[in-house]
Amino acid sequence: MAVVDPGVGGRRDSIVVQLNGQSFVGPDNGLLSVLWRRAHARKCWRIRWRPARLSRSFHGRDLFAPVAAALATRVPRGWLEPTKAPEVLLGAADLPRVIYIDHYGNAVTGLRSLKRSATLQAGGRSLRFASTFEEAAGPFWYENSIGLVEIAAPHASAALLLRLKIGGAVAWTA
Repeated sequence: MAVVDPGVGGRRDSIVVQLNGQSFVGPDNGLLSVLWRRAHARKCWRIRWRPARLSRSFHGRDLFAPVAAALATRVPRGWLEPTKAPEVLLGAADLPRVIYIDHYGNAVTGLRSLKRSATLQAGGRSLRFASTFEEAAGPFWYENSIGLVEIAAPHASAALLLRLKIGGAVAWTA
């Protein structure tokens, strides 16, 4: 179940997508679209079921959670209507930008990890891969727990050292 839903209570639809054998429940607002575009096997359904009481601001609790629970325990008959694809489909390409900076100064990018031999350009510097903070001599990149490239520095803020800002460009170099 996924809920990042600024359109809650509005006209956006609610969907279930099955991607490479895994089911996801959430709003049809683009949230599931990158997964959809990257999947090899995919199916989509609109959620037609509505609970007796549906709040205008808590669809995660009132709509998505019961549908996800029903999918986990049984096939909910009459709850879903097949459709070709989500209505809102965003691009699936990597985003070569800093998308988040944590309070330690580590900078998460919108790039998926490439070969560990790849060099990343960020903050006017060329950064090499390191598996751990201990093996890095200065700012470096690594693959974080969600598979994205993250920029860090041992015992320092990579954001401050490299003057990184959210939205700042990053790029792989040949």
